[in-house]
Amino acid sequence: MKRPTWAALAVAVLLLAVVPVVQAGDTMRCGTRIVGNGDGKDKVRALCGEPTSISFVGIQSAPRYYYGPYDYSYFGPGLIDVPVEIWTYNFGSSKLLRKLRFVGDELDEIRTDGYGY
Repeated sequence: MKRPTWAALAVAVLLLAVVPVVQAGDTMRCGTRIVGNGDGKDKVRALCGEPTSISFVGIQSAPRYYYGPYDYSYFGPGLIDVPVEIWTYNFGSSKLLRKLRFVGDELDEIRTDGYGY
């Protein structure tokens, strides 16, 4: 039986280092459906239902995008203010609370909190 060479081991380690790692905090499961960062409020509401609570956190400045007549988007001059909201989902006392942070209409972050009630 051949022994692996150092070069083959080095290539294997490099390939494993290049593979992107999916973090569990990037997605949330709602039954058999999954929502993730970048999804809109409408999609999250359709897949997961109404949140237990919605809290308004504040305003954040975001870049302004314009859409031309041919659907080309380009970066506009300046920033606009968009609302930041936290949606809380309570899936019961045996599961963790999930807090979804929306910047404007886009899901920006998913966090877990203590156990539900």
